[in-house]
Amino acid sequence: MLGEQIAALPLHWDKKGRLQVLMVTSRDTGRWVMPKGWEMDGLKPWSAAEIEALEEAGVRGRISSDELGVYHYDKVLDGGKLLRCQVRVYPMIVDTLLREWKERHERKRRWFSPLAAARRVHEPELANLLRGLSDKPKRQPVIRQLIGKS
Repeated sequence: MLGEQIAALPLHWDKKGRLQVLMVTSRDTGRWVMPKGWEMDGLKPWSAAEIEALEEAGVRGRISSDELGVYHYDKVLDGGKLLRCQVRVYPMIVDTLLREWKERHERKRRWFSPLAAARRVHEPELANLLRGLSDKPKRQPVIRQLIGKS
C-alpha cells in the first residue's frame, strides 16, 4: 500500500536575486520538511498543498497546478507501523509571510538556499529535487510559468 500525499514548496527570491525555499520543522521529530499532508476530498491536489502551506508555514502565494517533482518516504504511523508515502510537490511563489498562523506554536520556519535545504532533509529524492533548483531555477518550466503569472 502506498500513501498519497501533497506538498507545497514555498519559494521567493531574496534581495540579491537568489532563490530561497521555506522549510518548516516537523511536529514529531523537529526535522526540516516542506509543508505537506494528505489529499483533501473535493480539492485539487495543489489546492490542498496551498492549504498545508498556510496552516504549517503561514504563507500565501501563487501555487502551480503542475508538479515540480515527486519523492518517497516512510511515514511512522501510530503503533510504530511504517507506510511508504509518495509526495507530489507543487511549487509556490510566496506573496505573504504571516506573523500569525495555525501551527506557529508547533513548528519553526526558515528560509534556506536550495542547496542548504537539500543538506537538511533526510529523503534522498527530496534532496535531489532541491539541488535541481539551485542551477538556474527560472529555467524550470513549472517555475517559469508561476513567475509569468505575477
